[in-house]
Amino acid sequence: MLADLLYVTFPASGVRTWIFLPPLTAFAVSFLASMGGLSGAFLLLPFQMSVLHYTAPSVSGTNQLFNVIAIPSGVWRYARERRMTWPLTAAVVVGTLPGVLIGAWARLEYLPDPRSFKLFAGLVLLGIGGKLLADLLTSKTVPQPRQADFVVTESRLSLRTGEFSFAGEKFSFSVPQIVLLAFAVGIVGGIYGIGGGAIITPFIVTFLHLPVHAVAGASLLGTFITSVAGVFIYQLLARFYPGMSVAPDWQLGILFGIGGFCGMYCGARCQKHLPVKAVKALLCFFLFAAACNYLL
Repeated sequence: MLADLLYVTFPASGVRTWIFLPPLTAFAVSFLASMGGLSGAFLLLPFQMSVLHYTAPSVSGTNQLFNVIAIPSGVWRYARERRMTWPLTAAVVVGTLPGVLIGAWARLEYLPDPRSFKLFAGLVLLGIGGKLLADLLTSKTVPQPRQADFVVTESRLSLRTGEFSFAGEKFSFSVPQIVLLAFAVGIVGGIYGIGGGAIITPFIVTFLHLPVHAVAGASLLGTFITSVAGVFIYQLLARFYPGMSVAPDWQLGILFGIGGFCGMYCGARCQKHLPVKAVKALLCFFLFAAACNYLL
């Protein structure tokens, strides 16, 4: 029967679900999340654990596999439209890579059931979301730049400062500050397989006051690179934990990734048509949704 063909079991994880549910869910989440520079992995993780009942440590690697497949379409779109902030990307990657190594190891060694850390992560997201919401409600509406001005130019990077121009304005940021933040986010991302964009993007937008339209591409590319490392690490660590489900479920991860690939491209293409406040409102929504998932 057709129902038997569509309702499948994934041997690596034991998940049973409709074959079209993972890509459809990933498409919807990625389409909206990518506009704010997020992959949506931080929402797919609770979906996998609560809806699909996939609670083994390998869910983290599977979630990062989703990032690896889904993100390139969004990054390509941002790069094609010259909205990639390369100095910011470099600082994020340098900090996040060592963090994700530590996070993956800590997930298996100390946090196979990380309830207390979820509480901490939920409170962090709630705090950042509250600050972003306050800024959103008190900030004045500014004219939307012409689409022709939505390009990143004059990028510079040194050991101390990164600089770039966007939409006729010049912006700068502290490289050590971004690297340290990215290191902490990398640990969280390595533990939960969320990539870290859910934390680092709102922080950069809210506290460093960098434009969300210019930050999104850099955040996605940083998440992609660290997720590649995360998938490799979880696959490698599976050899050292033979009695535990550690390696990613490749079949399930690829299904999520296909939906995310399409959603990410569409979201990146539509982002420049949304006002700054609309993009920040999306970020707020995702932050509070993720915080509630973790806290509850």
